[in-house]
Amino acid sequence: MKMSMAQFSTNMAASMSRLPFDGYFLYRLTRWKRISQSALCIPTCVYERQFLQTSQNSQHLFTKKFSTKPSSEVKSLDILGNTYITDLSTNITPKILEMIGKNLHCKHNHPLNLISRRIENYFNNNFRNSWRAPMFSKFDRISPVVTLTQNFDSLLVPPHHPSRDLSESYYLNSTHMLRAHTSAHQSDLIKTGLDAFLVLGDVYRRDTVDASHYPVFHQMEGVRLFSKQELFSHVEDASKVTFFEEGTRNSTKQERHAVETSLSLEQDLKKTLRNLANHLFGEDVEMQWVDAYFPFTHPSWELEIKYQGEWLEVLGCGIIEQELLTAAGADSKVGWAFGLGLERLAMRLYSIPDIRLFWSEDSKFLNQFNVDEPDTKVTFKPFSKQSPCINDVSFWVPENFSENDFYDIVRNVGGDLVESVELFDDFVHPKTQRRSKAYHMTYCHMERSLTQSEVNDIHKNIMEEAIRQLGIQVR
Repeated sequence: MKMSMAQFSTNMAASMSRLPFDGYFLYRLTRWKRISQSALCIPTCVYERQFLQTSQNSQHLFTKKFSTKPSSEVKSLDILGNTYITDLSTNITPKILEMIGKNLHCKHNHPLNLISRRIENYFNNNFRNSWRAPMFSKFDRISPVVTLTQNFDSLLVPPHHPSRDLSESYYLNSTHMLRAHTSAHQSDLIKTGLDAFLVLGDVYRRDTVDASHYPVFHQMEGVRLFSKQELFSHVEDASKVTFFEEGTRNSTKQERHAVETSLSLEQDLKKTLRNLANHLFGEDVEMQWVDAYFPFTHPSWELEIKYQGEWLEVLGCGIIEQELLTAAGADSKVGWAFGLGLERLAMRLYSIPDIRLFWSEDSKFLNQFNVDEPDTKVTFKPFSKQSPCINDVSFWVPENFSENDFYDIVRNVGGDLVESVELFDDFVHPKTQRRSKAYHMTYCHMERSLTQSEVNDIHKNIMEEAIRQLGIQVR
């Protein structure tokens, strides 16, 4: 129903009085056009020919040296049909190379596929274009290899931001890396003229070792862009509404966005994501918005739901920085974006206790998710309860020691037999000022019992490799 300008102004003022006066965020929005499934393969090759251009500002900005490098004999890496020459920045491990291209989110009888289909169905059923076709295009097989420009510069990540450190991400060389988030494709897709799209894929980050963290996980990104007419389609005469302005930035808006524009975007974004949360967790789920910060959106929020008595972060979202849209050739539009982790949602919805299980090929795991309809209620039933073996270790560390370096060695040598690595002591000698760290290392096979002798051999190999690569000294 159309509303008058007076009604619109009254509603905007009321909404503004309810807004938190502080906020930051991470994602952005784009226009959405439905394209054919065959076009989903285009970005991979197009990126190689046209988009994989790295700016000078992206190179040589690493502030930490990564020690656990491939063998010096490895001069190149062959990934998904492309060859990349290694250099001093290369830090990708054989364990990570093995996981590229598995696309767990595309496997039929897999929990990540079920949760992604549920989300996709929500958007397809609720958002249609003027031809009654689904508004949001889906990209779920884009190569995870991106340039530093795509992963950082296109998202306004500052040159010396910690996320650029070699200790945080996986680098093929000084110009290419494995994407740390699906947002890396956002700018390129907007450049193709898309107004609304979903991007699903595997992302790679160096992280701790425990039941809820893994160096490879899966994300879904959503983006939507609006023209002035589209954003204010509910207003009787949209020409009288201010869309852009030369104003000032504050906690509720960007400098180029008029107050009406920022509030309308926020309302549309939050309504979309509240309904998504209801679709996934039920109509009675309790929610709250938390102000957040991300380099490429402002203002920004995280959506939390009350789950089993505790607040759980579900996703991050926000208003896309206008500077990014300008760089992508969409300066006349505004938009929002969101991003969520598929494993985080699936672990809660299906009661999966250990993130390693997503990589299991055991039929006793996969058959539990072999259902026709993604909305089918599934509760994971443990099929094996093995006793863990715990080995403790303490060692002196060099000045440039990074825990993520150690965790990568643990994963590369011990694989998924290592359930967790927990720091329980961090000590600095009062006289020598040398630092010592001590860890509980828990070993547990998900399908059979491990003997202490097996664990001791694995543990020995891990420590020998850590001594060789990191220069630690076992106490």
